[in-house]
Amino acid sequence: MPTEKNEAAVEDFKQWLEGATIVISTDYSGLPVGEMTQLRRALRAKEVRYKVVKNTLAYLAADASGQTAIKEIIQGPSAVAFGYGEPTEPAKALSDFIRENRSELTIRGAVMDGRVLSPVEVEQLARLPTKDQLIAQLLGQLQGPIAGLVHVINGPISGLARVLQGHVDNMEQQEAS
Repeated sequence: MPTEKNEAAVEDFKQWLEGATIVISTDYSGLPVGEMTQLRRALRAKEVRYKVVKNTLAYLAADASGQTAIKEIIQGPSAVAFGYGEPTEPAKALSDFIRENRSELTIRGAVMDGRVLSPVEVEQLARLPTKDQLIAQLLGQLQGPIAGLVHVINGPISGLARVLQGHVDNMEQQEAS
């Protein structure tokens, strides 16, 4: 019979799962406490929740929330990152932390939109530009041809304006002499 504390932990985990856009499982074994604290701070700055979980409680929460794919990525000592915004942010934050600190932390996998991602796919996700960067690139691509069209259309009009201004300047010089 589960204790009241365990039932509360399962309920919390279930709520975190239900709101998350991506869930990334990591193996934190061998990670010093100071490095774990650094990691939590780095993830908190990106609005990513990071929790060490008991596997049995995580499995119960996965079943209760209908997200059984989570069971595939949680094995052994696990800590889970829950991302609630853009799915690339938690992956980038974890990948950057591992690279910058030469950390022993390893990514086991992720679940995004009910699909299980391998560690390689999580790394690829981390290398993708953010949604805002992609939108900016798209707008830049769309703006180029439009700016060129405006320049081409303005060419004859500005040429006519220069000719007319030259004619006005010529007439003013003739009247002044």
